[in-house]
Amino acid sequence: MADAAGGSNLAVLEALDSARTQMYHMKAIVIAGMGFFTDAYDLFCISTVSKLLGRLYYQPDYQPGDTPDKKPGALSLSANNMVIGVALVGTLMGQLVFGYFGDKLGRKRVYGVTLILMAACAICSGLSFGHSRRAVIGTLCFFRFWLGFGIGGDYPLSATIMSEYSNKKTRGAFIAAVFAMQGVGIIFAGLVSMIVSSIFLHYNPAPSYKLNPNLSRQKPAADYVWRIILMIGAFPALATFYWRMKMPETARYTAIIDGNAKQAANDMQKVLAIEIEAEQDKLAKFNAANNYPLLSMEFARRHGLHLIGTATTWFLLDIAFYSQNLTQKDIFPAMRLVDGAADMNALTEMFQISKAMFLVALLGTFPGYWVTVALIDKMGRYLIQLIGFFMMSVFMLAMGITYEYLKAHHFLFGLLYALTFFFANFGPNSTTFVLPAELFPTRVRSTCHAISAASGKAGAIVAAYGVQKLTFNPDVKYIRKALIILSVTNMLGFFFTFLVPETMGRSLEEISGEDGNSGAGGGAPATAGFGVSASDVSRDEKFPASSTEWQTSTHA
Repeated sequence: MADAAGGSNLAVLEALDSARTQMYHMKAIVIAGMGFFTDAYDLFCISTVSKLLGRLYYQPDYQPGDTPDKKPGALSLSANNMVIGVALVGTLMGQLVFGYFGDKLGRKRVYGVTLILMAACAICSGLSFGHSRRAVIGTLCFFRFWLGFGIGGDYPLSATIMSEYSNKKTRGAFIAAVFAMQGVGIIFAGLVSMIVSSIFLHYNPAPSYKLNPNLSRQKPAADYVWRIILMIGAFPALATFYWRMKMPETARYTAIIDGNAKQAANDMQKVLAIEIEAEQDKLAKFNAANNYPLLSMEFARRHGLHLIGTATTWFLLDIAFYSQNLTQKDIFPAMRLVDGAADMNALTEMFQISKAMFLVALLGTFPGYWVTVALIDKMGRYLIQLIGFFMMSVFMLAMGITYEYLKAHHFLFGLLYALTFFFANFGPNSTTFVLPAELFPTRVRSTCHAISAASGKAGAIVAAYGVQKLTFNPDVKYIRKALIILSVTNMLGFFFTFLVPETMGRSLEEISGEDGNSGAGGGAPATAGFGVSASDVSRDEKFPASSTEWQTSTHA
């Protein structure tokens, strides 16, 4: 294929760009998505778990004659921030470390490590030892940090692997589908939390806090509940470990970074079931034109603004997105989705919060992910991101301004809250993950995605340690202030999106400029790439579909 056609110069890369959707694509989505399943499961569960921990370890044993507090025990602000925020710090560090090694050692070599780390630390989180609050919270935070470290590594590796395996016409949908496994994790977490808490509640009935503060804690049953819920999240990830280890290294890494065109062709022939020419001589010329490091003027000239765009938009999005998730437990009582804490025992509170979160996720969060998957290769990443940021800003501003009115109109409050989640996922929460996996050259793709993702987690840390200080206070004015601040951050994300070009319908080498054309690096307008040429369609027919199983790569 000629350069003018917009494709890469290497046959193995042309084959990947033109291949029809096959069974190996579907397997890759499930295998790569399990890290995000674990991420969402953990994020969802920790809000309900933190409420339960407050009752178990921060509520005193009242003696006869004591006057109980009006509300059940709750984690202190510092403890709450540590339990929630420490995993985000671990995720940020894991993204940078594994993202760097993904470019230096290979995507596959470090891919299994992240899954083992996630599964082991999810199990260990449930096994946090001791009976005192200091011991339990301390060990829980230790294991949650390393859980986050493993989750962080999955961000750049899964995104890069999926982008490099995909064909150019459905690449956005495939990468978005990997990320949409977060939605599956949220739904699964809601079901698990409700089922486990209801089972233990059935066999361990107890009065409400108002009637008997001590018995309302439901010890020791409640202590088993949060541990079981945290540990269950590890098993779906472990189930995919075998298949993750059988995935071959991506052809782009093997050819462009390792310089082994023959091995790249052999690996892809196993999963695509086609004949591919090795073209070692072309590879030398291809690499010579693209051999510049991340910290160079050439990278800054070609991709500097794009990296600023992907990093800032992800940072701003996660301030709002994680604030929404982490503060649900505080906003649900205002919506009357849950009863007052003093009117429930510990496990009833966990069940009601889990049920409320599940309903919001099912009706708002989950559909947004899959609408993105359906439309991202039709509407483009750029437009979806702009619409999402704008709508989130509008809905959050409306909730902030009319918060007191909405507290008396619960259906309208719930609708606005669910729509905010919908446009987060049919919007920047999905596109900020997709774009860094497409914009940058193969040699630094994993690292650049890691930098963008780490910027996002920095925003999540701002949410956990900053915004939560406002919502932790039940005073209406503080929650209103938080919602208005989040509306402003979303609008800033809207404007920073203009730094990011459209990538739809183009090969990775065309986008990054590696094929010798200007690509995104040459200043392609943000509206470029909205069509697919007739030649792209005809090339599809050259490569028949295959349901071939993953084969073990001989690439060392």
